[in-house]
Amino acid sequence: MTYLTASGSELTGASMWVCGALCWARTPAQLRRRLFPAFRRRRPAAAAFSASAEPSRVRALVYGHHGDPAKVVELKNLELAAVGRSDVHVKMLAAPVNPSDINMIQGNYGLLPKLPAVGGNEGVGQVVAVGSSVTGVKPGDWVIPANAGLGTWRTEAVFSEEALISVPSDIPLQSAATLGVNPCTAYRMLMDFERLRPGDSVIQNASNSGVGQAVIQIAAALGLRTINVVRDRPDIQKLTDRLKSLGAHHVVTEEELRKHEMKNFFKDVPQPQLALNCVGGKSSKELLRHLAPGGTMVTYGGMAKQPVIASVSLLIFKDLKLRGFWLSQWKKDHSPDQFKELILTLCDLIHRGQLAAPACSEVPLQDYQRALEASVQPFVSSKQILTM
Repeated sequence: MTYLTASGSELTGASMWVCGALCWARTPAQLRRRLFPAFRRRRPAAAAFSASAEPSRVRALVYGHHGDPAKVVELKNLELAAVGRSDVHVKMLAAPVNPSDINMIQGNYGLLPKLPAVGGNEGVGQVVAVGSSVTGVKPGDWVIPANAGLGTWRTEAVFSEEALISVPSDIPLQSAATLGVNPCTAYRMLMDFERLRPGDSVIQNASNSGVGQAVIQIAAALGLRTINVVRDRPDIQKLTDRLKSLGAHHVVTEEELRKHEMKNFFKDVPQPQLALNCVGGKSSKELLRHLAPGGTMVTYGGMAKQPVIASVSLLIFKDLKLRGFWLSQWKKDHSPDQFKELILTLCDLIHRGQLAAPACSEVPLQDYQRALEASVQPFVSSKQILTM
């Protein structure tokens, strides 16, 4: 690029820079402030980048191709990108391992990032520095991803401001780290498919999952009764007691749900108008069997890796409805402000003591193999959270 001087002669970009530097050096300080006021204004903006000016190494869990997470995920060193005008430098604090993370690495999820990719769809980080155009967050703030696929399993990163949502830093770390997926899914399913009133019943399977525990607590805050179905296990009483401590009204096993005696159970308990299915197969069939006429079953997962089984007679004679829910699609259909409002609603429940994080086990990032292996084991009720 060339520039024209006042006399009409041409200067290249390099010679223009040299000329400007010489003029700057030869101009008295007082006159410089009068002639070049813009230079004074730009200096503070440059300081906003100082925290990330030097190249930095980042530790991250990366996968270059799809497959078994224990085999394809590697702990690598990455270079931290420079902070642009609209960027935010974030130090990650904690990030969970969710079923959707595992599915994404395996390559069988509805949203797949470009490879190689950093694992992790949610988590919480603290802002270190911001670009000159950033207005929504400041250093010290806590932030979570606005959408899936951000890659949270790393020690730090530079993200665009629009990719982040600010959350209160006075909520528990585990609550913040697990806020953006499971509680949001639970809240929307309870609110969007049936007009439920205090005293109404909701039935769900996989009740000890992250979503299941959030459903129990949010439903209790709304005055709803929950019937919670779990797989039988050696420590079933311990699990039952823990779910009831969260606000569960009833906890039954898959085997108990299939028994004839459940008819007597629903003489005293209102039949549920809403069923939440994360398993599929025979379990989903049993949920449908106990739904009230005109009720809705919402499927948001398929842990059994079997199709939803729906009785023709139930669909015809009870006029049941089958729906699906995916939080990523809900976000596409709603504005970013609506998602922020949802997050603030959940934070309010946390502040009021009505919503706690699921049972968690914190695992240092370097021990990621242990966290990945535990996440795919049956009957593990504790969510694995990577700490940085």
